[in-house]
Amino acid sequence: MAAKKLAEKLSSLEEREKIIILGIPRGGIVVAKELSMILKVPLDVMVTKKIPAPSYPELAVGAIGTVGEPVIDEKLAQRMGANEKYLNEQIAQLRRTVLEREKKFRGERNPLDLKGKIVILADDGIATGATVMAAIEVVRQSNPEKIVIATPVVAKDTLAKIESLADEVFYLQAPALFFAVGQFYKNFEQVSDDEVKQLLK
Repeated sequence: MAAKKLAEKLSSLEEREKIIILGIPRGGIVVAKELSMILKVPLDVMVTKKIPAPSYPELAVGAIGTVGEPVIDEKLAQRMGANEKYLNEQIAQLRRTVLEREKKFRGERNPLDLKGKIVILADDGIATGATVMAAIEVVRQSNPEKIVIATPVVAKDTLAKIESLADEVFYLQAPALFFAVGQFYKNFEQVSDDEVKQLLK
């Protein structure tokens, strides 16, 4: 239902033949699949991993995807003691993880070429925005024409950050009180890796 309402908003995008939808695993793939079917545009997956700060694994000092260069917040990394050696080790390890996950999801198919495309990054909900912001930075390196974010729900205080990075943001709700994505869904069961593989087929 949410994806259908979101697709109605996205239908205002022109040059439909240029659109590619990338789902952010795992929940974002469910939304992305529905959007791609309704809009009749290609679907792919965007796997990114946050680079954690030393001693503070929940704090990201950067992010990495399967394409392009890692995105590092140099000032934050320096402040948190993430030196070059630490970053290089994390990047090597996370690059392997990202490649393995993407291969698991996509199989032998090559990733879609994003150059000159209108890329819609879809997620099932955006709380802190760290994963989506990382995905935007990674996708930007592939030189798309435009990056669009599509999500049923986004935390109000995160929305401005997302809007400053993406070209357009489409959403249904931006509540001030946002504790977890699951609070906005009647049914919020975890999506398995196997389900992701099936949805991407």
